[in-house]
Amino acid sequence: MIEIKNVSKSYVQGVKTVDNLNLEIKNGEIFGFLGPNGAGKTTTIKMITGILEIDEGDIIIDGTSIIKEAVETKRKFGFVPDNPDVFLKLKGIEYLNFLADIYIISKQERQEKIEKLSKKFGIYDNLNDRLQSYSHGMRQKIMVIGTLLHSPKNWILDEPMTGLDPKSSHDLKEMMKEHSKKGNTVFFSTHVLEVAEKLCDRIGIINKGKLIFVGTYEEMKNQFKENASLEELFLEIIEK
Repeated sequence: MIEIKNVSKSYVQGVKTVDNLNLEIKNGEIFGFLGPNGAGKTTTIKMITGILEIDEGDIIIDGTSIIKEAVETKRKFGFVPDNPDVFLKLKGIEYLNFLADIYIISKQERQEKIEKLSKKFGIYDNLNDRLQSYSHGMRQKIMVIGTLLHSPKNWILDEPMTGLDPKSSHDLKEMMKEHSKKGNTVFFSTHVLEVAEKLCDRIGIINKGKLIFVGTYEEMKNQFKENASLEELFLEIIEK
């Protein structure tokens, strides 16, 4: 479970990029976090993961505070950033072993997981190549694999489908469904509203730093417009 409590963040004094955000992402659900560019999605995700400091409020993940118990809290989630261009001088296998070392994963367990996941995403034969030689999609795949190595209960994914080929995108969506069915949490941002419409149990929409809707797709239709697509509803909500 992820609890965001009265969280605010400002980059410029007096201008809140995230403004008093309150949100609870429950166990066993896929939660889609939507908003236009500059709405505060990535800033929120960076605060959840401890990359950015929180100006006001707190974020609790499975009972621990990202402010007060940062290291312990970071063990409870896996994070896929919106930009996969990291550690480009490393080989794929070196990057994955680096993450496995951080999470103290045994040699046998990491070998099994790396082989299984890299074959699933079709990059097993590229693990000895440097990340700088990977395409954007391949880098995205290696980020996802690295995130899953320590079997985190909470998945935090920032635009995870970007650059993935159709099969890998389908595989990831199926893995998200399986993960949530086991009572785990998936929190992800996306600009692909069709994916959110079909995949999410609940949706949150943020605009200009404020949360302006939280609920199911059906609740959104009942509140705003029956027989409308999520894209139509999204545009209507953010333009109000």
